[in-house]
Amino acid sequence: MAGAEERRSLLGDDDDYGESDPGPPTDRTMLAVCDPTRLLHRIVVLVFMCFLGFGSYFCYDNPASLQTEVTQDMNLNTSQFMQLYAWYSWPNVVLCFLGGFLLDRVFGIRLGTVIFSLFVCVGQVIFAAGALLNRFWLMEVGRFVFGIGGESLAVAQNTYAVNWFKGKELNLVFGLQLSMARLGSTVNMNIMGWVYNRMADLIGATGPTTLGAALMIASATCLFSFACALVLGYLDKRAEKILKKEKGKTGEVIKLTDVKDFPLSLWLIFIICVGYYVAIFPFIGLGQVFFIEKFNFSPAQARAINSVVYIISAPASPILGFMVDKTGRNVIWVICAVVTTLIAHMMLAFTFWNPWIAMSLLGVSYSLLACALWPMVAFVVPDHQLGTAYGFMQSIQNLGLALIAMAAGAILDTRGYLFLEVFFSACICLALIAVVLLYFVDLLQGGELNLSAVARASLQEEARLQKEATLDSE
Repeated sequence: MAGAEERRSLLGDDDDYGESDPGPPTDRTMLAVCDPTRLLHRIVVLVFMCFLGFGSYFCYDNPASLQTEVTQDMNLNTSQFMQLYAWYSWPNVVLCFLGGFLLDRVFGIRLGTVIFSLFVCVGQVIFAAGALLNRFWLMEVGRFVFGIGGESLAVAQNTYAVNWFKGKELNLVFGLQLSMARLGSTVNMNIMGWVYNRMADLIGATGPTTLGAALMIASATCLFSFACALVLGYLDKRAEKILKKEKGKTGEVIKLTDVKDFPLSLWLIFIICVGYYVAIFPFIGLGQVFFIEKFNFSPAQARAINSVVYIISAPASPILGFMVDKTGRNVIWVICAVVTTLIAHMMLAFTFWNPWIAMSLLGVSYSLLACALWPMVAFVVPDHQLGTAYGFMQSIQNLGLALIAMAAGAILDTRGYLFLEVFFSACICLALIAVVLLYFVDLLQGGELNLSAVARASLQEEARLQKEATLDSE
């Protein structure tokens, strides 16, 4: 679930979207909470907007929060367990290109959001039913269906944000959405073990039935988000009638022929993205048992520390995003994030130091990388290629996550956790090599990616004036 919300949440400049246009005046006798032009109504919309993806993020890491229970109750090895993450990623290798198109041209934002949230609900119910019936293949089908809706729902969520909060509120809204996503992941990590234990007490035994019941309860969060999609659709349709505004568009224009024109710096950004994220999400997916076996933690302690990355990311992402916006120097910040992540993985691999230290470093560096890396795409490709570039970036990220999830499971079954941590460290080293190369490539090309915020603003103003002068001369 990294791609969509992070690249949209941390991209760009408030001014890209212009000031909010409240549209035609409305009846001022209308209550503020009912008036689409008033702040109170927009806050109500924002609440539903933030909870739109809560169920999806809560259920995405259900396997990680119940790793021991899933493997024991379903009689799986680690390689089979990690297929649950691979099956989520496979549909998004393609849907990253199609999600925006479906929202813009086929379904529309309101119907599209309802359909994608319904896929998330149905996928989670199938996943839970697979456990209840003790059919692992059905659980895999459920994760595939869940994946069809998950990433596209994030695109829809951010389209709503752009449609309702154009102007100076937009980055704050994106930051709040990202924080809510991480909150969903954190709550999942810390509550699903308790839910499983309560189900075991009620049923009187552990096993597939208990696991399925716990996962079915988790699906209630997806139903809640589905209800939010329905309410949001109603509020958006109502506002469209009152304000006579245009339907929201994702703004993504996907042309695969643009790939041949991508510069070297963009391909290096792709390598950094894949090399980095494949060492984060598969690690969290396998983290619970790692902390139990290496550090003798209880299952509750293991779940808690496994959620530290998300706990830190929730408040840190908006703060670090603001810091990167104000300082610039994106490549330097990416280097800092990658090096810190490498140190954290090496601490987990080769020391018995308190893992809270390494996981805290991992949480900060994960948030910092998202803030600094994803916006760089907009600096190296023209506007008309942004949709294609981000779609391709998310596509290869999901391809990498699917392949590495399977590889990580196989490595753990045959070589153990130490070799797995070395493997993750090697992935981070690949990202580090790519970011160092990016620094020198950017330096040779004029250094725009690593400009300070002041220098970048000056350069953008210069380009704007030059464009205006060209238009005037014509």
